[in-house]
Amino acid sequence: MKIEEAFAWIADVFELDPEDISPEMERDDIEAWDSLGMLSLMARLDEDFEIMLEEDDLDTLQGVQSIIDLLQRHNKIDEQA
Repeated sequence: MKIEEAFAWIADVFELDPEDISPEMERDDIEAWDSLGMLSLMARLDEDFEIMLEEDDLDTLQGVQSIIDLLQRHNKIDEQA
């Protein structure tokens, strides 16, 4: 997946337009990123990428960039693209 596709994926998880997502956005900037939104994010990470979050991972997910970082750590974003 290219980085642009990752942003579009994040936008889809939180039901936003891809143009409205930026790496600087924090969790508080995204209205849908509440407890239910976190469950949706966790489910989609598992379904789409087979990434099962550990409890420690939950604390690190505080913004869009942290989701991008997680996808990169799991080699889901093509750095060359």
